[in-house]
Amino acid sequence: MELKNKNCICETCEFRHIVFSYLDDDGIQELCDNKIEQAFRKGEIINREGEPVTSFKYLKSGLVKLFRTTPSGEEQVITFTRPFEFVSNMSVFSGEKYRYSVSALEDSVVCIVKLSYIKDLFMKNGSFAMGLLTRMAEINEKIIGQALDLRQKNLVGRIAYVLLYFGKEIYNSRIFDLPVSRKEIADFIGMSTANVIRTMSEFKKDGIIKIDGKTIEVADINKLEILSRRG
Repeated sequence: MELKNKNCICETCEFRHIVFSYLDDDGIQELCDNKIEQAFRKGEIINREGEPVTSFKYLKSGLVKLFRTTPSGEEQVITFTRPFEFVSNMSVFSGEKYRYSVSALEDSVVCIVKLSYIKDLFMKNGSFAMGLLTRMAEINEKIIGQALDLRQKNLVGRIAYVLLYFGKEIYNSRIFDLPVSRKEIADFIGMSTANVIRTMSEFKKDGIIKIDGKTIEVADINKLEILSRRG
């Protein structure tokens, strides 16, 4: 569902200060002329693995999941992405089709920019190109860092890591509604769903977390951090 705002708000958008700060007022207006905002409801697919790349996308609000599907139909969750990170990431430059899928974990808004405009701007404006490459490199390093950190941990450490990630990085709160299922956590950390359920129940029993439906409260953050570090 496209947002039909007549007034472009790129000049006040936080994302301008991250990447588009190298554009002057005329450049920002040109960006507005080549951009739409699209709302996605929780569970909707933003782009699907194998679809042609036709635009440059970045997340303005909400939360999304990046994943790919194995030949057997299983999901492999790559990461969970916050606002002001690129939904399409390096696929816009590395090939003609998306290499993974993106779906909304919460109601989200995505800014969609014509790919031809971004590529033209990339060639003409070196400062913009450097800023964009830097931001993409930071995001890729985060994804690689997450994967390496998780690989070094055992089951308990991995689940502690994920809970701390949502609490600290995503919601900045000890109390939050977990936006993913136990299966999605299992797909992300490379463990079984049963192991995730059992471990989170043990955390609850030990007083480390409290669980009320989807709501998680980190009751003992020090212990959770220790489990994450030693896991």
